[in-house]
Amino acid sequence: PIVLGTQNTEEVIATIKAIAPTFGGINLEDISAPRCFEIEERLKQELDIPVMHDDQHGTAVVLLAAMIGACELTGRKLSDLNVVIAGAGAAGTAIAKLLTCVGFDSDRCEPVRDIIVCDSRGIIHEQRNNLSPEKRALLEYTNRGGREGSVHDALEGADVFVGVSRAGLLSTADVERMAPAPMLFPMANPDPEIDPALATAAGAAVVG
Repeated sequence: PIVLGTQNTEEVIATIKAIAPTFGGINLEDISAPRCFEIEERLKQELDIPVMHDDQHGTAVVLLAAMIGACELTGRKLSDLNVVIAGAGAAGTAIAKLLTCVGFDSDRCEPVRDIIVCDSRGIIHEQRNNLSPEKRALLEYTNRGGREGSVHDALEGADVFVGVSRAGLLSTADVERMAPAPMLFPMANPDPEIDPALATAAGAAVVG
């Protein structure tokens, strides 16, 4: 681990470029959105070694692996799933991209049916006038039905909940309004969006 005494985007990029010849790859850690997007993209363009951001890609890869396993357990396909993601920061954005195959080889990536992404103000949709450029870009490949409302509204009939937001966001009533035998992946740290035991008692088929 190499800790930098700056949060300035240009200083972070310059420092990593200067030390890059020492390494075979760079893993960025604990850089908040939206700075993390620019830092990663710039470094990927300007360095000749792999660069990844753990909060984005690490979380997304592990979540996809869990969803593949959950599909095998429940006899479903990724392409049939309607997914709700709570949290539109680094992790939520990377998960949405991977689950819809944005920027990934279509021969090796199976997209889910649809994704609705929610932030602290509810569903991200076209009519909202308070969206950052990063959140507005999500609309290019999410919320195809133009749904509006809160995260609780988004869960109506959803097959999968992915939480990268805050503790205690969901109740058992939210699980009950989802599709039958839903999959829940509440990953808020250190306390999840809903206690796994409560989610299971409310009818969840898989909780991770």
